[in-house]
Amino acid sequence: MSKEARMGAFLLRIQFHDCFVNARDHFYGCDASVLLDDTPNFTGEKTAAPNANSLRGFDVIDTIKSQLTRICPKVVSCADIITVAARDSIVALGGPAYTVPFGRRDSTTASLSAANSNIPAPTLNLTGLITAFSNKGFTAKDLVALSGSHTIELARCTNFRARLYNETNINASFATSLKSSCPTSGGDNNLYPLDVTSPTTFNNAYFRNLLFSGGSTDAQVNAYVSNTATLRADFANAMKRMGNLSPFTGTNAQIRTDCRTVN
Repeated sequence: MSKEARMGAFLLRIQFHDCFVNARDHFYGCDASVLLDDTPNFTGEKTAAPNANSLRGFDVIDTIKSQLTRICPKVVSCADIITVAARDSIVALGGPAYTVPFGRRDSTTASLSAANSNIPAPTLNLTGLITAFSNKGFTAKDLVALSGSHTIELARCTNFRARLYNETNINASFATSLKSSCPTSGGDNNLYPLDVTSPTTFNNAYFRNLLFSGGSTDAQVNAYVSNTATLRADFANAMKRMGNLSPFTGTNAQIRTDCRTVN
């Protein structure tokens, strides 16, 4: 996978993992809380189980922020940068363009526990995923559409090892290929593309390569297999909705000068 495609996948994941930590007590979504480093007052989200050794691309956000600050200081929030960078990465890899509303502000704190509890675990089955997304106001259709991002995503060995070596409903040649990168022990952070046929292009190959049977979302998957335009439209709509998950606006927060620290 090219460096550009890897970075696009990482930026997309940053937005997802930022926006899903929301709507609990004083924590909101899409507020760039995921970018904050640990402080004596709180432990941030970067070391949460879904994020540690998984999220990358923070340096890209830093560079964008630095350049914007030189041109128009204290105008563009880190939260808006995340959302736009994710959208532009999708477009650069052949995905759909969609309008991104601006005006998000940045949180002044982060929550390790909220990240651990709010972000859906890779071990969840379909029912668990539907529930997790429903808790954020998404439909099963949104879940399947957003899963299309896996066409440019990378998976860590540690997240699929148990299924690889214990389940039997995996294509044999694909399993053999995976095992070469993911041994029974070690190599936890080895990466493998979830779309092995076109990992650097946003398309419907992820759905075409899926093995599935008898699930409640089969019809939706088949719709994306047969019609890429439907996938693109549904994915764009779901991404716009995710970007509006309980954002900070107005005077409720701040526009950070450095995305890693509070002003």
